[in-house]
Amino acid sequence: MSFYYWKQNFQLSKGQSDILAETNGQKLYVRFFDIKWNTKAQKPYPEAIINFRHNSAVPAITPVVFITNQTFEKLSQQGVDSLAIKCNELLKNLALKQKLHYKAVQIDCDWTVGTKDKYFNFLHSFKAHSKKTLEATIRLHQVKYQFKTGVPPVDRGVLMFYNMGKLSADLEEPNSIYNANTAEKYLGSLNNYLLPLDIALPVFSWALQIRANQVIQVYGKIGRAELSNTQNFSPTAQKDLYKAIRNFFTGGIYIKAGDLFKLEETDKALLEQAAVQLAAHLNKNEKRTIIYYELGNLNLSAFKAKDFEEISAYF
Repeated sequence: MSFYYWKQNFQLSKGQSDILAETNGQKLYVRFFDIKWNTKAQKPYPEAIINFRHNSAVPAITPVVFITNQTFEKLSQQGVDSLAIKCNELLKNLALKQKLHYKAVQIDCDWTVGTKDKYFNFLHSFKAHSKKTLEATIRLHQVKYQFKTGVPPVDRGVLMFYNMGKLSADLEEPNSIYNANTAEKYLGSLNNYLLPLDIALPVFSWALQIRANQVIQVYGKIGRAELSNTQNFSPTAQKDLYKAIRNFFTGGIYIKAGDLFKLEETDKALLEQAAVQLAAHLNKNEKRTIIYYELGNLNLSAFKAKDFEEISAYF
């Protein structure tokens, strides 16, 4: 069992350290930086580079690099090898500064049919230069349509079992983080996937701000506690839907009277449902890591160490 850590400033709170200790978390998957296409410079640039503020002992770390699909849409085939070299060098330097030793690297990119050749070439090149075990995130659609989207040339895949629906202003749309009906459409192909898979499960929630039938923004820091403040919001007849009753600012966010907030949460019951559904389509004899997304913003009042142990036991 492991956790992702996705915040730019790496600093574990006591509660986060306790969760790791209580779950015997042997590894953290830590986002080191993003690679995005810079339209002004017309080349890829690293962004949100990690800043280590935590000096005490942490478990073994697997660096994660998030790369936008647009990077590969814009990048020339000739630029792929150069990107792999620079990406590997930056990772090595960041780890060296912290005296971190890592055996594997995970690349997170939602590639498409149009970008698969460049992305897969990048993975080949990165593996050759880094000489590390290489992992790649896999979305559900990439499992179902593996012969169309291709299977990345890596040692292991990590199935992201979340973000299944569209962020929609339609109030009838189910939870976009996880819903069983959407998931079921993709799971039939899982046993035939051509890579060994670890599993990533969600432990995050968010609120969609809706104005004039449009999703204005998504906020991870506005949860049930904030929406239950009756000075600012009133619950509607629909479950998990709240309406702003005045104009105000919160945490630098402007909220207008009449704005709707659609709360999408994950809790232990939802995780259990997801685990039962997914485990039924996996080979129980295969050893795999269950990774929870993510520790940096984990609501410590919603999840306890034993919850993660019980959910992981389904696999």
